[in-house]
Amino acid sequence: MRPRRYPAIDGLSARCMADLRRLERSRSFLEDTAEAFRRWKALAHGPLRLIADPATAQRCGIPGCCDVGYFRDHLEAVLHALPKKSGRELRAVLTPLDDEILRRAKVIQVDNLGVPWWRDQL
Repeated sequence: MRPRRYPAIDGLSARCMADLRRLERSRSFLEDTAEAFRRWKALAHGPLRLIADPATAQRCGIPGCCDVGYFRDHLEAVLHALPKKSGRELRAVLTPLDDEILRRAKVIQVDNLGVPWWRDQL
């Protein structure tokens, strides 16, 4: 049987990807991180209509369907579960995406200190 090929996340070293694969195998969410990253990147660089106004957004309650914050939640959990060096490396590729989403979505309020900005804001 051929070894499974995991999708790479652009900008991460082989060491960080290996740490990510180990983490995903131990937590039984194979390739979920690459998918979450792909979706978050698509949101950052996609059409502005994908960044919904919280006043008009319709959410079905299914994680990952209508609530794009689910993907960022997953990425945040992975950031904290990875070894420190790999976590910093992943954060370094996520920060520009976060910044781009915040820059483009003027309706996001970032002043609620108790809740991450991506929850219930997209």
